[in-house]
Amino acid sequence: MNMTFRKRCLAIVAGTLLTATPVLAAEKAASIDELLKLINSAKVGESQEHKQREAEFLRDKQNQQNLLNQAKATRSAEENRSIQLEQTFAENDLKIEALQIQLNERLGSLKELFGHLTSTAGDTRAIINQSIVTAQYPDRGAFLDDLISKMSSDTRLPRLDEIERLWAELSREMVESGKVVKFPATVVTAGGEQAEQEVVRVGVFNLLSDGSYLDYSAKTGIISELPRQPAGTGAAAELQAATEGFTAVGIDPSGPSGGNLLKALIDTPTLLEKWHQGGLVGYIITGVGVFALILALWRFVVLSGISAKVSSQLKNPNDPKDNNPLGRVLKISKDNPNMDTESLELKLNEAVIKERPAIEAGLNLLKIIAMVAPLLGLLGTVTGMIVTFQQITIFGAGDPKAMAGGISQALVTTVLGLCVAIPVVLLHTLVNGRAQRVLHVLEEQSAGIIAENAEG
Repeated sequence: MNMTFRKRCLAIVAGTLLTATPVLAAEKAASIDELLKLINSAKVGESQEHKQREAEFLRDKQNQQNLLNQAKATRSAEENRSIQLEQTFAENDLKIEALQIQLNERLGSLKELFGHLTSTAGDTRAIINQSIVTAQYPDRGAFLDDLISKMSSDTRLPRLDEIERLWAELSREMVESGKVVKFPATVVTAGGEQAEQEVVRVGVFNLLSDGSYLDYSAKTGIISELPRQPAGTGAAAELQAATEGFTAVGIDPSGPSGGNLLKALIDTPTLLEKWHQGGLVGYIITGVGVFALILALWRFVVLSGISAKVSSQLKNPNDPKDNNPLGRVLKISKDNPNMDTESLELKLNEAVIKERPAIEAGLNLLKIIAMVAPLLGLLGTVTGMIVTFQQITIFGAGDPKAMAGGISQALVTTVLGLCVAIPVVLLHTLVNGRAQRVLHVLEEQSAGIIAENAEG
């Protein structure tokens, strides 16, 4: 029993040690005494470890208190410093106000003078940046930014030489506006290539080179050839080749303000471009108009020939010929001399009726074209307005260029329809007059033949 009890106690203590401390679990006890020694050593180790942890906790607590004390001291110092800075700021504000009053008193009339100089410098900077003279003299207005900054500052004053330079630049702009000079420059051609060319500057209005008008971009400082040239550019080449005397050349009077007149002039579409703006409906109206013109001319020539032959036949009624309507009508009377009046009248009316379709051929078609052409123009107007409203729906009404295509189509087709209808109406009237003259002669001669037959 004693041995069994010891074994059980040993197993319980060993299990406790295994779960309590990994260090003891790794070691093996040969007897109960050794196991007790191991337990005592484990308790000693745990006690020392706990003491170390308690010491660390105390040190951390002491450090936290020190940090808290330091933070409180820093906050107090910064609060004192903030109070001192506020006092210093208030004192400086009073000093600045006093110095500002003193500066205004000492400047006196100079302050008003600097105001005028600042305004003049700003206007001069705008003129120089936009002027084509800057293409010949680049960076001439760079000093104006610093000058304006100085005159607007309370701590800096402009130098006398800077003010004199402002006056010099104004004088140079006025002098250069009356000169026609040549200077070399890099020009961007219409094809996008850069080339060194001799540029002619006509005052502050236009730049010319190799017979072409140029454009100067104030933002980029690039001189480029206009994509489209105005009509009559030969004078520009003559001016560049001239060495003395006077040469007549067209210039843009709005050049000093940006040259908008020349740009608007070259952007104005030609008649061919306006015709293309009419679109498909415009092409149809043009085709109908050309057909009506050809038809009217053809019928006019044919009826003129018939009228001439009828006039010739009137001079010789006793010798009817088959090459004209009147001759064919007179030949019926000649071939039937003994026919009674009623039968002869019917035959003559039949002959006139047979001649009428050939004489009036194409007249009804001209009349129809004269009525249809304005309707086609109205169709193009409605189509163009539909396109315009679609553009407004997509892009809004803020961009006029987006609506220009539809409006152009609407207006151009209306004009084309009227341009076709009006001449066709006049041509129809002219051709119809020729035809009615011939028919009137036939009816007149037929009535005369019937009257003579009735009297006989």
